[in-house]
Amino acid sequence: MKIFWFIPTHGDSRYLGSSRGARVADHAYFKQIAIAADSLGYEGVLLPTGRSCEDSWIVAASLIDATKNLKFLVALRPGLVAPSQSARMAATLDRLSGGRLLVNLVTGGDPDELAGDGQFLDHAARYEQSAEFIRIWRELLARSHTGEPLDLDGEHLSVKGGKVLYPPINKPYPPVFFGGSSGPAHDLAADQVDTYLTWGEPPAEVEKKLADVRERAAARGRRLHYGIRLHVIVRETEDEAWRAAGELLSELDEATVTAAQARFKTMDSVGQRRMAELHGGQFNKADVRQGLEIAPNLWAGVGLVRGGAGTALVGSPQQVADRIKEYSDIGLEYFILSGYPHLDEAHRFAELVFPLLPLGVREKLTAPVLTGPFGEVVANSYVPKAVSAS
Repeated sequence: MKIFWFIPTHGDSRYLGSSRGARVADHAYFKQIAIAADSLGYEGVLLPTGRSCEDSWIVAASLIDATKNLKFLVALRPGLVAPSQSARMAATLDRLSGGRLLVNLVTGGDPDELAGDGQFLDHAARYEQSAEFIRIWRELLARSHTGEPLDLDGEHLSVKGGKVLYPPINKPYPPVFFGGSSGPAHDLAADQVDTYLTWGEPPAEVEKKLADVRERAAARGRRLHYGIRLHVIVRETEDEAWRAAGELLSELDEATVTAAQARFKTMDSVGQRRMAELHGGQFNKADVRQGLEIAPNLWAGVGLVRGGAGTALVGSPQQVADRIKEYSDIGLEYFILSGYPHLDEAHRFAELVFPLLPLGVREKLTAPVLTGPFGEVVANSYVPKAVSAS
């Protein structure tokens, strides 16, 4: 079980769909979150891509010296740069970070955004291009360790005599993550990536998706790792957690939700459609659980206005830990989490939930680097009693 956090390069706030309580999305804030995640014991951080975000590669590079062990799961959008240039960028970032790069392949599902970037392929062709892109990318980096050039002709992308002279530390290449809910997405995952990611659907639905990808991968003689992307709202008690969920939506109005949902319907992403189907664009401010708690402690309220990952685990520390274990039991290894505001929730989740995770994970995440008293010393003399994990 590997626990990741998120760098909100598209902005952060205490309230969804409102500028109230908003935080400046600048380097100082990204750095604070990265340092917090690194020192708290998170495995890594996800850096998103898209026109609403700061560039994922530049932000990741800027955080290398601020962190020691943190891995960077950097979003990569096929088609914006040549696969050879992208491979060199990956090799450089992996080398400069001491082998801490992971890559998240993002095909994209918003035709308007893609058109703004000069991409005009339909859904099927876009996955064909993504498959050619990542195949060239992987081969170039794998061959960088031997110096062998690459010739590859595809329908959308080709390379002749391609080389990357400075190999990455990760061999044969930095691990590739990828998420998608359509048939072509599952084929791409089964054929080429190392870890398949899903958004936070109910466990039974996630299990169906994993079974389909596993079957397709097995037919190709491959085995993958699996992960999930979720938000978290954890508090000392269940009631406090649900009140926090209500506060997150307290500045939201029907017009904003309607506008967001109309915009999401223009996208051709199957995953985005599945996220929208979980809530139907309806919510009740007086009872935010009504119609939005789609499985025990799984809440679809975030997806009312946020694209992509739209569900959160909401509850007490034990409830959230139990839900994580349920997902782990169906084969999920990577848990890529976030919460609002991201700096505050990174600390809260680590302090409340890390001690409740399985022993091996708990020891890795919470083992202190320094010795000595932990917690504020009382009256200059009394050291707080250590709390044992249940």
